Formats: sequence, C-alpha cells, structure tokens
Amino acid sequence: MTVLERFLKYVSFGTNSDEDSLSCPSTSSQLELGRYLAEELGSLGAEGAHLDENGYVYGFIPATEGCENAPTVGLISHMDTSPAVKGDGINPRVIRYSGGDIILNESTRISPEEFPALNAHVGETLVVTDGTTLLGADDKAGIAEIFTVCEYLAEHPEVSHGAISVCITPDEEIGRGADRFDLEKFGADWAYTVDGGELGEIEYECFNAASATVTVKGLNIHPGSAKNKMKNAALMACELVGMLPAAETPAHTEGYEGFYHLCGISGDESAAKVKLIIRDHDREKFESRKDFVKNACAYLNGVYGDGTFECVIVDSYYNMKEKILPHMHVVRAAEEAMRKCGVTPKTVAIRGGTDGARLSYEGLPCPNISTGGANFHSVHEYVSVNAMEKMVEVIIELIK
Repeated sequence: MTVLERFLKYVSFGTNSDEDSLSCPSTSSQLELGRYLAEELGSLGAEGAHLDENGYVYGFIPATEGCENAPTVGLISHMDTSPAVKGDGINPRVIRYSGGDIILNESTRISPEEFPALNAHVGETLVVTDGTTLLGADDKAGIAEIFTVCEYLAEHPEVSHGAISVCITPDEEIGRGADRFDLEKFGADWAYTVDGGELGEIEYECFNAASATVTVKGLNIHPGSAKNKMKNAALMACELVGMLPAAETPAHTEGYEGFYHLCGISGDESAAKVKLIIRDHDREKFESRKDFVKNACAYLNGVYGDGTFECVIVDSYYNMKEKILPHMHVVRAAEEAMRKCGVTPKTVAIRGGTDGARLSYEGLPCPNISTGGANFHSVHEYVSVNAMEKMVEVIIELIK
C-alpha cells in the first residue's frame, strides 16, 4: 500500500478521544482502529505486534545482521483525534492544488490569505475534507508514514538498521497518551514522535501545560425577591473569565508567548463550571500563570464567600527541552536525515505538546518530527501527499 492509501484507510475510522471518559482508551472507536493497526503491523513483519489492554499498539522490527549492537530507535504516533471538532464521517478529498482558495463546501474554504502556508503547496497533491469535520492527519499521517516505512524495510532486507520499536498510542489529544506507555516493553534508546506539521519541522521544545477546572457554587432565588440574596453562579463564572488578561489568549499570542485558553463555560444560577488550559514555555512564568488563576479564585471567594469558587489545576506535561539538550545527537540525526533527502530542517518550538514531552521526562529522549499536515484540530486541516511520501524517505534514512 502507498502512504496515501494507508492514510485514507485510517481516517475512515472516527477516533475522537473524550476527556470526560475515565476509561483507557477513552473511546471504543480507538480500540477498533487499534485492532486493525495491530493486525497490519504484524503483517508488515513486526514481531510481537499486539494491542494491549490499555489500547496501545506495539510492534518490534529486529536489527539486521551485523547491526544487533546498534541503538534501538523508537517511532511513535497516536491514533486519536482532537475532540474539539467532529472526527467521524470524514469525507476526504484528494486534489491537485494549483493555487487560490480550496472550496470545501458552499460556506467553507481554505484560503491562502487566511492560511499563507498553503502557498508553499502549489503543484502538490493535498488531502482535504468536506468542511464539516477535521481530517485526522493529526496523527494518522504519522501512522501511515511509520507503517509504510515498516513495509519498505520488510521488502528491502538489504537495508541495514538497528532494532526498531513502534508504538501507536491512544488519547494523546487529551494529554493521556503517555499515561500507560510501557517504556520497559518499548525498549528504545531514544525515539521520535512522528506528530509534527509542515515538512521539515523538528521540535524539541514545547509548552509547560496544565488544565484548570473551576466550579462555582451559586444561590438561586426567584428573581422577584432576589435582591441582596441571589448569587448567580453563571455570572460569577463570567466574572472570573473577565479577570483573565485579554491579550494573553491563543488568538493574541505566538512563538514563545504563553496564554490562558477558555475551553468551555457552562452552568446556570445554581452552579457553573469553567474549563481552562494554561500554557507557557518558561517554567517560572508557567507557575506564575497557575498562581494567577488560583489567586483570582481566592479573591472571588473573598467577595462572595469561602467555597464559592473551587479551583483544581492538574499539570499535563512540561517543556521537554531540558531533557533533550543532553541528547542533542538525536535531533542532529533527524536534521541530517532530512538534508540527505533534500528537505531543509526547521527547528521550531511547539505551541502545544506531544507524547514525547512526557516520555522525555520519563527517561526516553523523544523529539517530534513533521508529518506534512497543517491546520490541525480544524475543518481547514489538510495534508500534503508529497510531504508524506518525503517523510517516509526521511524516516528510512533516519533509522538506517
């Protein structure tokens, strides 16, 4: 199968993860795709290919003769898609892009004016959606690339390489992809998450990340007799949101700038809930941002009474840079592989995170490399087939 054929097959599985689910994986659809992937990985010559009890797919390609003592390199991708946008019933469309707007449907288009990176893909073959769902290139493009590499190695035994460990994780999009990752079983000396964006990107810096859930307890009384008595939880929740710095949101930040992001607000007069994510590349600023939210809740408790605002903040992952710096040969190897394949490497800081961030802190150096996709978590998502094919070449060069 070609990398495109694989990708189109994988996106036929709707695999949104669900942050409100307590199961692992968080959705049964991931198990369905996981079973398919485990079977395919075994058919491609991987030893011990299986879907474990937590929804992780593992497989192992042994070293070729004479390379048994070479380091074991890991390749990691994730099977879930972001719950922020509908991810089932995807209708992918393969187009030859000649420039200008890509019409997805009568009301949705991908415009180079809004997404300037599109200009770099004139003359390429792209995969887009019908404008009602995300595409799933994040990260089924990564899976397709890894599995196509496995197929190539099976068909070309003359290519020398050390042992290769493969793992496809569930629930990366909700920050749980590394929760039950079996490092001992995986057995790699270092690894790469194939989970990046535009061709050539190499990322070993990411946000420090946390989620904050604030519950607000109100007191509901008939509006006709509410004066000096009612405490409207919905209004109080809005008051908290209004205290967040207006210029420090995702829509107003870039590069290394951190932010507060309102993911959701719900409730009524009696009870309300605010969900936030907190991000910053700098650890000290990250801690200050968490304190800001806690202090805002403490202040409002002073106004409305103790216990009105309850704030729970949970760290998701940390900037992997400090764990990668002692192992920069891993990054240099990726850069060299790209150059040998005619790709200009671009080291960029992730305005997000990957499984690799958590795994790096657990002792597995794990930078992130590109897949060729763009506009993730959006109906405007697309992936370049040319870039996917090139990344297959890069990964082969990388593990040789």
